[in-house]
Amino acid sequence: MKIMSFQASLAAALMLAAAWLASPVSAQTQTPPAAPSPSLARPAPVSPAPAAPSTTAPAAPAPAASTAAAPAAPTASPAATAPTAKPDTASAAAPAMKELSPWVMFMSADVIVKAVMIGLAFASIVTWTVLIAKSIELSVASGRLRSALRKISEARSLAEAQIALGTKEGILPSFLAAALREARMSAGLSSDAGIKERAASSFSEIVRAEARRIRIGMGVLATIGSTSPFVGLFGTVWGIMNSFIGISKSQTTNLAVVAPGIAEALLATAIGLVAAIPAVIIYNHFSRMTKSYLELVSRASGAAGRLLSRDLDRSHGSLHSRAAE
Repeated sequence: MKIMSFQASLAAALMLAAAWLASPVSAQTQTPPAAPSPSLARPAPVSPAPAAPSTTAPAAPAPAASTAAAPAAPTASPAATAPTAKPDTASAAAPAMKELSPWVMFMSADVIVKAVMIGLAFASIVTWTVLIAKSIELSVASGRLRSALRKISEARSLAEAQIALGTKEGILPSFLAAALREARMSAGLSSDAGIKERAASSFSEIVRAEARRIRIGMGVLATIGSTSPFVGLFGTVWGIMNSFIGISKSQTTNLAVVAPGIAEALLATAIGLVAAIPAVIIYNHFSRMTKSYLELVSRASGAAGRLLSRDLDRSHGSLHSRAAE
């Protein structure tokens, strides 16, 4: 019975070894390398120690196991090395995306796109320059005119008003000089209405000239605010067109190839908006300030007209008193 059981176990071990050798290499690679060792080690306790065939027969699968395990290492190595290539490409593409700063995009842009960006940047500088210059000009002019109106508030005639203002130049001294000139040139005329009408016409010319002077720079703001978005859009269209041309040449739609050109194109639109939005806001602000200043100019014109009317009435009153004497 012992011999029969030994023969049966030996036959089972040989059959397992033959099946393991006949199995494909891919099936062996899927199983962990430690799995065949327990299956081969199971017949060893069954075989009795004194028997001679038990020492020679199980030794045969050992070289086969070593030879079969040897090709498994090369097959697993490509699978292990293949995933490592993907992180390398991803890490190589990541720094290129991080380098898309505005300065890098400007330097790598097309010549026309660069010209558009430079023009829009210059327009933005002009906008802020006009803001500073016009703010100072309007503040100084409004302050001087208010101060002059306070000085002549108690004046009874054009001569007293001129003495109160002194030799300072401004819009109110211009009104007073125009009134005195018209009164002097109309000396001997008995129609006060004609003198006042001609003086009012001179005042209107002075107001229009002052309005033109104070609005200098407003047209530049209006032009920048209305045209900058379209100029930036032109740069964007040109940059995207160049991007599509680069895509057709490279024959790839990879984001690393498409993104730089589109980013450069969109930068032109961004600069156009940066130049246009402040220009529109500053233009509206100066429109309100200019309107307030022109109201002060109208007050100065009315003050000069009232002083002229008093002088005319006073002169006619003196004439009537002389005639009565």
